[in-house]
Amino acid sequence: MPFFEAIRLALQTIRAQKLKSAFSLIGVFIGVMFLIAVVSIVEGMNRYMTDKFAGTLLGVNTFRLRQFPDVQIGETTDSMWRAWTRRPRISYVDAEAVARGIRVPVITAWESSTRATLTYGRKQAKDISLTGASDSYFDIRSFRIEQGRAFTAQEDQNGVPVVVLGHELADKLFEGQDPLGREVKVFDLSFRVIGVVEKQGNLLGLSLDKFAIAPANSPVKRWVNPPRVIDALAVKAGTQSEMREAMAQAEAIMRSRRHLRPRDPDDFALETADEVLDFWGKISRVLFLALPGLVAVSLVVGGIVIMNIMLMAVAERTREIGLRKSLGARRSDILRQFLVEATTLATVGAAVGVATGIGLASLIAAVTPLPASVAPWSIVVGVALGAGVGIAAGVYPASRAARLDPIAALRQE
Repeated sequence: MPFFEAIRLALQTIRAQKLKSAFSLIGVFIGVMFLIAVVSIVEGMNRYMTDKFAGTLLGVNTFRLRQFPDVQIGETTDSMWRAWTRRPRISYVDAEAVARGIRVPVITAWESSTRATLTYGRKQAKDISLTGASDSYFDIRSFRIEQGRAFTAQEDQNGVPVVVLGHELADKLFEGQDPLGREVKVFDLSFRVIGVVEKQGNLLGLSLDKFAIAPANSPVKRWVNPPRVIDALAVKAGTQSEMREAMAQAEAIMRSRRHLRPRDPDDFALETADEVLDFWGKISRVLFLALPGLVAVSLVVGGIVIMNIMLMAVAERTREIGLRKSLGARRSDILRQFLVEATTLATVGAAVGVATGIGLASLIAAVTPLPASVAPWSIVVGVALGAGVGIAAGVYPASRAARLDPIAALRQE
């Protein structure tokens, strides 16, 4: 029997016995759907963590010199937290010494942040991230100015009360009006709006556009930190290797300034995106390691169901098999027919599972903060697994049908 003729007969059988075929598809369908959905979410999170989280929040090829890490990975005990809070703060002098001492070409910026309320007329925006930073902060964070401009080094040095707003904050305060040149109140102090940053979007459902940035030496410095200290010195290099070299130099400078002995631990932190990405990498590897076992359970169950359905089909079609053999069908023809039928059943189930998995991933991405990105290789693997389960499950029923004696089969009632 030609291969495509066997597929046509298999599809006719599926159409004729819809309920039985549906039960046959369930196991493979669930396994492949789960495979596509989970892989899509993990792949989407991998891309999201690399591009959005690391790139937007911490910066590419960027590290920060801080008193202690701003992003804590893993369990932070009370004793560890107390030890961190006893560390000396990063002073202006520390930041200047590190910025001057790094011999690799880098961009540096001071930054200190707090939560604040901004007011324009009768409108208020509460719980806004207010950052006092030096002028190169915009380059380090890769912020693009949509309206107006960023403040200059001279404005920072002179402490001019100007401010650059995030996109969502500007929309909330001004509602379609041109914000440039208008005065907003920050801690009851007037700041002139000189720019609006291009829309950043959100991170796991949290807006990245509710912020305000003012010069580090402007009046905000009395609110964001005690005198002569900053939250962090941000350092951005051109490449990953240059960043690593700059980190080593910054560490050496700080250890020398703090008079630390070789065996003493650092009493400061050099924070990069790598810790976050490494932590997420461990989680994604665990998910990928657990995924085959979970998918295998569904596929094994699906294979057993298909095998039982095919054995029932052999029993029901014994006279048909005997008639075909008496008319000249060879054992290989019977074997191929039932094997192709089982494979077609499983492949159809896998195809439906792929489509449902893609739809489920898209739905999750649409209604939740979780991103999803369908990996083409997962579609190929899903269909291949379905076909493989069909072949494995159909071998025994097909060989049993092929071994039937035609005379005994024709006598079967």
